Amino acid sequence: MELPPAEPLKINVDEKQTVSALWIRPTSAHACLVLAHGAGAGMVHPSLETLARDLGERGIATLRYQFPFMELGGKRPDAPGVAHATVRAAVSTALALASDLPLFAGGRSFGGRMTSQAQAASPLEGVQGLVFFGFPLHPAGSPSSERGEHLFDIHIPMLFLQGTRDRMGDLEQLQPLCAQLSPRATLKLLQAADHSFHVLVRSGRTNKDVRSEMLDTLDDWLAGVVVR
Repeated sequence: MELPPAEPLKINVDEKQTVSALWIRPTSAHACLVLAHGAGAGMVHPSLETLARDLGERGIATLRYQFPFMELGGKRPDAPGVAHATVRAAVSTALALASDLPLFAGGRSFGGRMTSQAQAASPLEGVQGLVFFGFPLHPAGSPSSERGEHLFDIHIPMLFLQGTRDRMGDLEQLQPLCAQLSPRATLKLLQAADHSFHVLVRSGRTNKDVRSEMLDTLDDWLAGVVVR
């Protein structure tokens, strides 16, 4: 599928803060995903660009956006209140752009967690489900489930796409958590993938294999939860 170029946009977070965004809507779009970046790389990072293009080829429109700290070139992530306000502003923008499409929200690592926190605090308007591309359940190498406690306040479907080598998603913590959240939570384990969905050569898999499996899972999940 030939995709249109990403359309640059501006999103007003509040009276003082504006962030950049990129909008891609394929001609045959059947859903829209508001896609947040992680703590270490912004919306134009090649991995997020590739993900957005792959989603577009499968008929999923995306609105990628910057958090204020990334917009300003900072390294320290925004405070939760600022991040949550940015998520809400992005969701509102996507709702205005694609009111005819089922709406979903989520993102990579930090972006997915901030989206989930915002949803837990007060439902995001129009959002039918959340998608996490590597949910950061705990700091790398320090297994804990405390960062997942707010997920019990979310009452829409959630899809966790998680690598089995993800050092921020210990399976002994994540699997029981998702079981407790069932049936709202769906966990898809991507064998041999790390937090960035990279695999070792000796695994016999490629990064492209992982992306394809991940997107196949997302397609199936969307089909099961979309409210038309």
